Amino acid sequence: MSNVVETINYLDWNQSMDILKKAYKINLFALIIGPKGTGKTSLARKFAAELGKNIFSVNFSLRTRESHLVGTKTIENGEINFVEGILVKSMKKGGILYLDELNAAEPDMLLRLDEALDDRRQIILKEAEGQVIKASEGWFVVATINPLSHVGTKELPPQLLSRFPIRLNLDYPPEETELEIIKQHTIVNNDNLINIQRAIKLARSLREAAGVEELFYGPSLRETIAFTKLLNIDTDPKIAAEIVFANAYSQWGDVEYRKVMDMVVSIFG
Repeated sequence: MSNVVETINYLDWNQSMDILKKAYKINLFALIIGPKGTGKTSLARKFAAELGKNIFSVNFSLRTRESHLVGTKTIENGEINFVEGILVKSMKKGGILYLDELNAAEPDMLLRLDEALDDRRQIILKEAEGQVIKASEGWFVVATINPLSHVGTKELPPQLLSRFPIRLNLDYPPEETELEIIKQHTIVNNDNLINIQRAIKLARSLREAAGVEELFYGPSLRETIAFTKLLNIDTDPKIAAEIVFANAYSQWGDVEYRKVMDMVVSIFG
């Protein structure tokens, strides 16, 4: 759970915040669709902060268990207690439940979520003698999913998809907007501006290649920010580009690495 007073850097370049606020106003849960590194989590955190509400986050992976979501029994000093999971806590507190990478969740968790997300906004805890938890007023759910080309993702069941009738597509921003985002996270010196713009163009080309499966990976906004931070400590632009962009592709072999390194050389010399 995050504190609502934290400051979140998020540049709302495509009016996503306005859509989320409208969804909250009419109590229709929202789904944010887009690749990794496009600011989906920052958007959700900023949304919760602007509403003045706590955000309860679950990131789904193979290590995420149903107990993380719903809760589990524990024994302490001979007494059996029930420790509430994130879903139950968010419902009772009336906060924002943030379901990150929902299409990586296991089927058992999707079933429990489907129960809580229907119009009754309640869940029956078989783990706690059938206790019924009803969501407090103001409870709201935002979920994100990655494209199906991402490893570990799968299609959401139609009934669960229907629980999120407000759908936002969050792709990478235009080049000039990406520069503004970088400025929010680090210093952009005029001496480095040309090379930062070159890095943004490189990242865009790599993302486009990944989108048509010519490459295995498309860099996120984090990479162009990291590149800029390296320039700020007097790293050579070509070396910075190799470190941040090209080296990631060596895990898929020398051919993939050389493809990207050739692009780096053509841009940075």
